[in-house]
Amino acid sequence: MAGQNPHRVDPIAEARRQWHVHGWDDAAAGMTAVTSVMRAQQLMQASVDAALKPHKLTFARYEMLRMLAFTRAGRLPLASAIDRLQVHPTSVTNTVDRLVKDGYIERVKHPADGRAAMLLLTDAGRAVVEEATVALNTEVFERIGMNHADTTALVAIVARFREGSGDFVNDPESTREPD
Repeated sequence: MAGQNPHRVDPIAEARRQWHVHGWDDAAAGMTAVTSVMRAQQLMQASVDAALKPHKLTFARYEMLRMLAFTRAGRLPLASAIDRLQVHPTSVTNTVDRLVKDGYIERVKHPADGRAAMLLLTDAGRAVVEEATVALNTEVFERIGMNHADTTALVAIVARFREGSGDFVNDPESTREPD
């Protein structure tokens, strides 16, 4: 997951030094944290994009397919998908439109609410998401570039940040590890 052309000096450490030089001491740690997380996201996104490219999927399209594949019947109301993906409804609609066009999902009427749409995973969608999951697991998730302790610590720190930012309410039952 390393960059193609590594810097000889960490640009974020240099930015932090400059923050201190300019007298912004109280903001230096926060700037460093935000910039570090944003850069880490770029590096991770590049690895994910490379793993998904052969499957002609973006991460947004993969997430939608994977979410549908996790359901018992391979179907989910569109409104539930919008809620679970935590992105703007227009983005979800665009993702759904592309997946429908590619034959990976179908948009059908909700059986109990004629105004609502259900998303249904097709056999082609199930096949591509399973192949893409194998690629992501072997090329990205199993080789994240951090040891288990660091990965666990990072996830815990980010979860505390997300919870403190109102992203979710911590329910210990919903976050326990599977048996």
